[in-house]
Amino acid sequence: MTEEKKQNGAQKITPNFWFNGQAEEAARFYTSLFKDAKMGTASYYDKAAAEASGLPEGSVLTVPFELEGQQFLGLNGGPEFQFNPSISLFVYCDTEEEVDELFAKLTEGGVILMPLQKYPFNEKYAWVQDRYGLSWQLYLGNPRGQKIAFSLLFVGEQCGHAEEAMQLYTSLFEDGRIESASRYSEDDSPEIAGTVQHASFWLEGQEFMAMDSNREHNFAFNEAVSFVVDCEDQEEVDYYWEKFTAEGEEGPCGWLKDKFGVSWQIVPRVLTELLLDPDAEKAERVMQAMLQMKKIDIGQLQKA
Repeated sequence: MTEEKKQNGAQKITPNFWFNGQAEEAARFYTSLFKDAKMGTASYYDKAAAEASGLPEGSVLTVPFELEGQQFLGLNGGPEFQFNPSISLFVYCDTEEEVDELFAKLTEGGVILMPLQKYPFNEKYAWVQDRYGLSWQLYLGNPRGQKIAFSLLFVGEQCGHAEEAMQLYTSLFEDGRIESASRYSEDDSPEIAGTVQHASFWLEGQEFMAMDSNREHNFAFNEAVSFVVDCEDQEEVDYYWEKFTAEGEEGPCGWLKDKFGVSWQIVPRVLTELLLDPDAEKAERVMQAMLQMKKIDIGQLQKA
């Protein structure tokens, strides 16, 4: 992230979580977990979006929220997609008490994937799914300053592609770099020697992690978690759309899947302004136009 963007508080990549009617409730729960947290202003389904989605007109569409200075978005999209451990939030905790408190709150109605205890890689760590199914990794120690990182787990057909994915992502963004990577050895069976055990990479000032696992998992990347890329103009939209859909898959309304199955949304900044136009009829025409698109066309939105 450039110094100018940092000063302006702009966040290039925003995680988007797909809920089935629980986005507002979940955002309220997540903001209760952290000291520096707040909810933003919700948007609602207009007639066009409601007809396209089958969800009630006037119901909550999106809820933005902020955790420790990082922006997130909750979306009510229906029951189609479910969270799984392929993408999780990795939380650096400053104290043992913070680990304990987060563990207690996140496991209430949730599931423990790796119990809270000492591991070879950390004095106090746990991996859990919360009451909504979203995965969290809790880690004692915060050497980087950023509180929450985004961890991608490459399993099944994607096992062994973590390094390739990191190289692609860091090449696409102006400020992208791989910080570190450790690899499995011959002694780590059933993991594949040489694949990524754990790696850290940065995109536009935000930390991501990547891991391969050859163990048996019954999940894969899906649209339940996607990453929204904030684009300044059509040129940026075209660039990211072309790069991410190469060997990937185009979706509706700016959504796509890259070659690894990870979901992204390529969104021009002006779209939000147009959808929030005080003239409800104008905003609905923009929504109707967007619903017909795959890649977002700013010119067509402005005409609408």
